[in-house]
Amino acid sequence: MKKISQNIVKLLSKKKFKISFAESCTGGLLASSITSINGSSKVFTLGLVTYSNQAKIKILKVPKKIIMKHGAVSYETCLSMVKNLNKISKTNISVSITGIAGPKGGTKQKPIGLVYIGLKKGNKILVNKNYFKSNKRILIQKATVNKALSLVLRFAK
Repeated sequence: MKKISQNIVKLLSKKKFKISFAESCTGGLLASSITSINGSSKVFTLGLVTYSNQAKIKILKVPKKIIMKHGAVSYETCLSMVKNLNKISKTNISVSITGIAGPKGGTKQKPIGLVYIGLKKGNKILVNKNYFKSNKRILIQKATVNKALSLVLRFAK
């Protein structure tokens, strides 16, 4: 995780890019992975942990009807999170994460380990759907952060 975070900070610094995060199930782990790197203050603008539906609605302006219809862990919510984060932060790259880290809370339709990662750079938007297989919460969170970091690295180039 540290090596890829260093590469991101280096790349974003070189490009003079700024980055922001809106995290749910990772609880700030993504922001922490970047801010633990020397020089991250040149690239990191904002990190929000919008864990509750209320926070997603009030802070990120995710329409309540999207959460009611599709759920907090959905393509639609993740897309709304990343678009609105980008409006708030005005960064070159914005990343949103919403998922179920477990060990409880999963359903047949939305199992534990289901995580959506959204990225926005300019007019380009990607929402990535993942299933991380583990019965350990921290392993799902770390796998999510690793996936998000690798997507950021590809997206930033």
